[in-house]
This record gives sequence, structure tokens and C-alpha cells, in this order.
Amino acid sequence: MSAAASPVIYGLSNCDACRAARKALPGATFRDVRRDPLSTQERAALLERFGDALLNRRARNWRALDPETQAQDSETLLAAHPVLMKRPAIVAAGQGFLGWTAQTRDGLRAAGVLPTES
Repeated sequence: MSAAASPVIYGLSNCDACRAARKALPGATFRDVRRDPLSTQERAALLERFGDALLNRRARNWRALDPETQAQDSETLLAAHPVLMKRPAIVAAGQGFLGWTAQTRDGLRAAGVLPTES
């Protein structure tokens, strides 16, 4: 796999799902969106790929926001509160995957990014 084709994992260093994804994809580039915030262009590209699903409205951080803040658009919210991003967001083999679910792992296997289970 070339460096250009290596998967990119967007998430947080202290997120258990992100840790599991990093362990399963050791060749992936990891981007901690709290330490290294996404640019406007990067956020726009992720929002274009994942849509509104990129914003995690089930998170404790979401529930802690006041209604006026919650009413803001996804771009504004993610710029101000990167921890609201559903994690991990993985871009690999020209595809996008959200969360570290069985469906994500199956998709990564189908794309040839994650080895098949023994």
C-alpha cells in the first residue's frame, strides 16, 4: 500500500473506538481533531462525504449544549466543538466509514484495507 493510499483516521486520542481502529489499522495516519483541528476545507470535505451523520447528536457533549448552539449548522458546530464529530471517521480506499462498528470493519475488509478474520 502506498503512502498516498494509506487510510486516514480522524478522531480523538482518548477515544476507545479510535484506539481500536488505530490498533486494527497500524499503517493508517491518525489525526486527533482536538489537538490538530480540521481546516475549513477538511471539515467541508468530511461533511460532503458523511453529511449530517458526522455530527454526533447522541454524545454527552451535544446534550450539554444550549438549544441555540444546537440549532447551528454542522460546519459551525464542528469548527467550535470538534469533539462533536462521530468517531472515528475513516477515509480509506476512496470510501468513508463512521464509527468502529461491525459494518465499518466489514466495509474495510471488502475494500481490502483490513485483513479478513481468521
